[in-house]
Amino acid sequence: MELVTERRINHPVAAYGLAVAAWLVAFLVRMGLDHQFPPGFPYLTFFPAVVVVTYLAGLRAGLLTAVLSGLTAWWFFIGPPGFELNSATGLALAFYAFVVAVDIFFIHGMQRERRRAEVEMDRSRELAESRDLLSREIQHRVSNNLQVVSAMLALQAQHTTDPDARRGLQEARGRTALIAKVQRGLHDLNGHALPFAVFARELLADALDAAGRSDIQLTVTGGERPLSPDQSTPVSLVMLECVNNALEHGFSGRSGVIQVDLSLDGAQQALTVIDDGHGLPPGFDAAQSGSLGLRIVHSMARQLGGQFVMSAGDRGVSSRLVFPLEAAEDLVAV
Repeated sequence: MELVTERRINHPVAAYGLAVAAWLVAFLVRMGLDHQFPPGFPYLTFFPAVVVVTYLAGLRAGLLTAVLSGLTAWWFFIGPPGFELNSATGLALAFYAFVVAVDIFFIHGMQRERRRAEVEMDRSRELAESRDLLSREIQHRVSNNLQVVSAMLALQAQHTTDPDARRGLQEARGRTALIAKVQRGLHDLNGHALPFAVFARELLADALDAAGRSDIQLTVTGGERPLSPDQSTPVSLVMLECVNNALEHGFSGRSGVIQVDLSLDGAQQALTVIDDGHGLPPGFDAAQSGSLGLRIVHSMARQLGGQFVMSAGDRGVSSRLVFPLEAAEDLVAV
């Protein structure tokens, strides 16, 4: 909750000057209205002066105003002029002291608690900024380390003579580089999480460029909100795996359309990738496939606590990943 910045007079001379000025104005107003007040209102104009000075200038200035006002009211407006002390005068002074003490106590206490709350808010803001800076630094280092691992895998692949081993290393290098790209692309230059649709368009455009496929029309719908940090990477990997499968198997030697959608499905979110390519081969079962890519997709689905299904559509293939919405609500701004 945002607190209004307290406006107070902090310089002692200004504070005590305000106290004397407020007392003098209250006294002059009380003198000017004396003939209009019935008996029994000696402090009527002094109470507001005490409240205003305590709020604006603090405890000591408020006490000074209270003492000056009390003495003035005692001399001029309680009984005959002078500091006469009897039971009636004592009762009036006690009432005045009680009222101004309560006013000063609550005003000073309110301001003290407000200052304490503002200090705690400043401290929390500093901690949040430090956390965000640390989070961005960790993210940057993770991305850099993944790039190093990718480069090492590429170097090892160059020095491997076994074709199968080389192909495996190259696939591992590509997937590691992809994860690094995902880590870099999840946030903008200010460290704010990007909506999934914005991030997905950039990532898929890079995938089409890498595949040299300018003949594929790709659309992204939904995904107006960012995904949670724990979901961003696995959902992105599943999306890219589905799109790459479509490019490799669905659009071999032909152009086509790929539609990607991330939308709410009750208490869950659903990522759907649909293409109008060649479709699935007869008897194909994605759950029993030995493809490394599909094994990774099912692993990512289990990590998300969701389910992945690939089926034949009216034209081409429809791939659908459903995962809980609850974790997506737990966003962390970095």
